[in-house]
Amino acid sequence: MALTYAKSGVDITKENKAIKALAEQLTFKRKGLGAPLSDVGHYAGLIDFGEYALALATDGVGSKILIANEMKRWNTIGIDCIAMNVNDLLAMGIEPIAFVDYIAIDESDDELMRQIGEGLAKGAEISRSSIVGGETATLPDIVNGFDLAGTSLGMVKKDRIITGGRIEIGDVVVGIPSSGVHSNGYTLVRRIIKDSGYSYHDPFPYNKDTTIGDELLIPTIIYMGILDAVEKFDIHGLAHITGSGLLKLHRITKYGFDFTDPIEPQPVFRFIQEEGGVEDLEMYKTFNMGMGFVVVLPKSEAEEAAKMLGGKVVGRIIDEGIFVNGMEIK
Repeated sequence: MALTYAKSGVDITKENKAIKALAEQLTFKRKGLGAPLSDVGHYAGLIDFGEYALALATDGVGSKILIANEMKRWNTIGIDCIAMNVNDLLAMGIEPIAFVDYIAIDESDDELMRQIGEGLAKGAEISRSSIVGGETATLPDIVNGFDLAGTSLGMVKKDRIITGGRIEIGDVVVGIPSSGVHSNGYTLVRRIIKDSGYSYHDPFPYNKDTTIGDELLIPTIIYMGILDAVEKFDIHGLAHITGSGLLKLHRITKYGFDFTDPIEPQPVFRFIQEEGGVEDLEMYKTFNMGMGFVVVLPKSEAEEAAKMLGGKVVGRIIDEGIFVNGMEIK
């Protein structure tokens, strides 16, 4: 039987239901300075700070860490940690300014921590964010191995926030390539590798000069070029394609997307799909499939924006639904 994300242990439908149950309890809202400017559920949470809005995004690396453990190479997952947070700020046109990390570990390990720090430092440099603090907790009774997460703080003038509310039918969609799997769907990836009989140390079938593990550890791109594009173009909407794949686009607009010329997925996605017998629909519901970020803007500016961002025009805005080459993603 074809593998799915749910069969591998992560049921997005159940997860969304549980998140809704949690969010329904979060009813207290501060008044005055620091009051919330957004509801829970967009890419970042916004709070009032006078002329500006402060933004917070929090996320972790997920089970990609287990592949780093297998490879005994942890110097890139810090980039992933910052990228997963910063990209969520960028998806609202917000500049990141500071970051704090959280590491929960079962036993102190100097070399592991040094390598994590190396990646965090690189991610901070790319995103122009200062790491201003963090927390490390040694929790042998709770944690088996370690977990890495963090929170990014951003700032934007209130009138420059991009929520997707200005998206309209006829707008054009520009896709920006990912570097590979980024940091989502690894529970399914690891299940496929386990069932296939491959080792993470085996040569990657589509590039014998690298291993499967190294291919899967390629860090998430931090899309800082978005900030320059926001200054130059009339951008109506932005999206960071992470867990739940293209279904993430429902977060920014009630309208639909028709991807008629999608970015070709990198070979790693073909490898995952073939080895796991994963259906096309499931791939687009789980992974970024070669497209890590989406920009929605008027047709007149699309080609120039695509060139500046290193992407291409991949589709257009329609009444409803999400389609890739005629296949509906739902």
